[in-house]
Amino acid sequence: MLCVSTSSKLRFTQLILKNPLMKKILLTAGTLLSLGFLSSFVETNDNNYEAEVKQWQQKRIEGLKREDGWLNLAGLFWLKEGENTIGGSDKNAINFPKEHSADFVGKVVLKEGKISFVAAKGAKVTLDNQEVNNAEVFPYQGKPIVLAHQSLRWFIIQRGDKYAIRLRDLESPFLKSFTGIPTFPIDAAWRVKAKFVPTEGRKLKIIDITGRAYEQDSPGKLIFSVNGKEYTLEPTGTLKHLSLVFGDLSNKHDTYGAGRFLEVDGPDAEGYTYIDFNKSYNPPCAFTPFATCPLPTKENKLEVAILAGEKRVGEH
Repeated sequence: MLCVSTSSKLRFTQLILKNPLMKKILLTAGTLLSLGFLSSFVETNDNNYEAEVKQWQQKRIEGLKREDGWLNLAGLFWLKEGENTIGGSDKNAINFPKEHSADFVGKVVLKEGKISFVAAKGAKVTLDNQEVNNAEVFPYQGKPIVLAHQSLRWFIIQRGDKYAIRLRDLESPFLKSFTGIPTFPIDAAWRVKAKFVPTEGRKLKIIDITGRAYEQDSPGKLIFSVNGKEYTLEPTGTLKHLSLVFGDLSNKHDTYGAGRFLEVDGPDAEGYTYIDFNKSYNPPCAFTPFATCPLPTKENKLEVAILAGEKRVGEH
């Protein structure tokens, strides 16, 4: 086999490209690939891209497993006005897992949009590692106020004019048995360039899995092509960061039936960005029945199968 040094290859290329006729003949992808110049460049970049996506996938798994991740959700309990007793006993209005809870933990009191907690006698409930007898837990500034009892953690969420306890169990069987998320093979072809077209003042009507409807601002639409056909997606977010909830034909069998999520950088100065479908990820509802996820709008249901990103892990 004839071996040619890298420096010899470069000098040979420079001589070819100085000749207009040879340049026209040889400057094709096939010729340059056969010479080994572009192939090594493309391979290196593909390897770098694949490594970057794999790192993103690993961080995604780590995020799901964190204490504030989605894998340890153990309950979603809607509150009624007045007192709502909580604990492992069936005599409570809200039943916590018996194996990880005292029979009577306390009561959550909802009164005209304000929520407080009163601990039952003998129940050890902590807030920031300090035992508490009572606490005002909603409304809050910034992060939710999280109460703890044994392996359980809970806080208040608001959906429209309704309030609920979101319960976590750090000893959740699903968390312990979780082994990862199946994904499609990483393919750089699924990182597509998109034109951002501003739609100032536009709002998307979002419906979540509970049937609740609400509106979110949509700063623009993303226009891109797959296999030569043009498609459009409407994100929420800002000009710096865009968020997509989209559906596609793969939802029938390969991916989560209610669609997937995707984060996209805002457009550059020329109005372009990239949609990396290799980073499409499952919504929380794919892992737990205790989440309230938005569904794709009619405009964000693509008539093409996006065979990239995370695959189906469950159906809740």
